[in-house]
Amino acid sequence: MSEQSPPAGPDSEDGFAGAGGNAPVVSVGDLARRVKGTIEDAFGYVRVRGEISRPSFPGSGHCYLRLKDEDAVLDGVIWRGVLGRIGLRPEEGLEVIATGRLTTYPGRSSYQIVIDRLELAGEGALLKLLEDRRRKLAAEGLFDAERKRPLPYLPDVIGVVTSPTGAVIRDILHRLAERFPRRVLVWPVLVQGEGAAAQIAAAIAGFNALPADGWPRRPDVLIVARGGGSLEDLWAFNEEVVVRAAAASQIPLISAVGHETDTTLIDHAADRRAPTPTAAAEIAVPVRADLMARVAEDGGRLAAAARRATLGRQRDLAGLARGLPDPRRLLETAWQRLDDRAESLRKDMRADLQRRSHALGLAAGRLKDPRQRLAEQRAALRLAAQRLAAAHAARLAASRARLDRIAGRLTLAPVRRELGHARSGLPQLDGRLIRARDGALVRARDRLGRAGPLLESLSYRAVLQRGFAVVRDDAGQPVMSAAGTRSGARAWLEFRDGPGAMVPVAVTGAPGPRQPVAAAPRAARREPPPAARQDDLFGNGD
Repeated sequence: MSEQSPPAGPDSEDGFAGAGGNAPVVSVGDLARRVKGTIEDAFGYVRVRGEISRPSFPGSGHCYLRLKDEDAVLDGVIWRGVLGRIGLRPEEGLEVIATGRLTTYPGRSSYQIVIDRLELAGEGALLKLLEDRRRKLAAEGLFDAERKRPLPYLPDVIGVVTSPTGAVIRDILHRLAERFPRRVLVWPVLVQGEGAAAQIAAAIAGFNALPADGWPRRPDVLIVARGGGSLEDLWAFNEEVVVRAAAASQIPLISAVGHETDTTLIDHAADRRAPTPTAAAEIAVPVRADLMARVAEDGGRLAAAARRATLGRQRDLAGLARGLPDPRRLLETAWQRLDDRAESLRKDMRADLQRRSHALGLAAGRLKDPRQRLAEQRAALRLAAQRLAAAHAARLAASRARLDRIAGRLTLAPVRRELGHARSGLPQLDGRLIRARDGALVRARDRLGRAGPLLESLSYRAVLQRGFAVVRDDAGQPVMSAAGTRSGARAWLEFRDGPGAMVPVAVTGAPGPRQPVAAAPRAARREPPPAARQDDLFGNGD
């Protein structure tokens, strides 16, 4: 027969697979520890009802027993310190309710209950009612973990719902004063007996109804507290009205009812359960001394980190600075060179200004005022007009002499006729001469009037007004080409401000080719209109 592997089961939460080849191999002790942790985490404190069987009391003072019913058997142990406190000696056949935490005993691979409280099972009716109510409220979702809100880290105001005369409020106030003093609002209520449940529910709703910024201010966290007692003493905290009020509270709520082993329904509805009222105060606020120490520690660490970072950057900066020259030494040389150049510039500017002033005076002496030239042209025009009139008079006299000579050779009658014709034409000839003279004068005046603006437009100063400049050498003469310059020579730029505001420049580099610049099209030169043709004195066009 071949060996068969057992059927593979579903994967567990601990990563144990079935009998597949990928299942991890663990030791027996490791497996026992995992099972122990799983059981303790899943169950924690439980209340078990059953019949005591085979109790034993060894010399160690502990008690070992079994709890059984018609379906199963559960091992249990009561440690020596608890046994003297529970006030009930376990006996064979005694029906009890055991409260404790569920754990395992790896030595026998069995699980057991470590009993902290043992009581007779005479409260069966109440327990059944409590269980039915728990199931009902749980089905409504009042105990769901999603409903629970986180507690504030450091509340300003703490509301306490408890009896004002018991030891619970004194324990809470004492522990708050030790850990972190806070402002406490106490809502006094009955914690057991008739009407206690209604008062507790009204107190929870009353705290929630307070304004967030009014007086008294709404608390940041609530503590519902009561000391230990029997199931009947704690029954008010199992009432449905109290559980629903705790679940509906908008303020985070801590339940601290009874001792550590006591469990009520408000514990399930609260946002946090405290085993005792004193523990509730510890949960509500941190330890002030610890908080201050932590803040001081964090501040010290931050300061130390800042110092280390600063020192590290200082070292880096010092290392980089060693590789660089002293900037002050570099600046000293530059400052001295700048002073030398500035002094040379001032001297050159003064000398050049003197040279240009002298050249300007020479050039101004060579130039004539346009008004003076216009007066000279007018004088020349008058002289030309006088010469023309004299020429006309001389020609007229020559013509008359010619007529006289011709008349001497002709007969008297024809001569008289010719003479009459000539004499009749003399006034016409005089009018034509006068009109010719006046036309010539007008045309000359027009040419002179056009010559004045043309002279102004052709002057180089009009070009300077359009944004150009004249380049002159040290002698004041204009530089006509790049070949007339040399590297290192000085030149002067004359702008439209006049020769008195010329700017000195230095020629650097040798003249070289430059890109041609398209010249603007020049306007067609306007020629003066041709002079009107002068007719012949005798009107024959010769």
